[in-house]
Amino acid sequence: VRAQGDTYQVVADVSQFEPPDIVVTTSNCYVTIQAEKVAEDGTVCDTFTHKCQLPEDTDPLSVRGALTEAGTLVITVRRR
Repeated sequence: VRAQGDTYQVVADVSQFEPPDIVVTTSNCYVTIQAEKVAEDGTVCDTFTHKCQLPEDTDPLSVRGALTEAGTLVITVRRR
């Protein structure tokens, strides 16, 4: 978690996954990034999970995510 002005940022390289394969959830001051690549035969061939705790001065309703063309997921959360 990095402080950037009035926001915090969490950055993850998820370039090996397609956007529909990526799920971001927040709960109790934690952000969890999960991604799962499923092969044509239905088997899971790649997974990614990252969970980090946000500082206490974050606004939980301000969580936003953006996926860059290079496959970097950038999650921003406003500071109070």
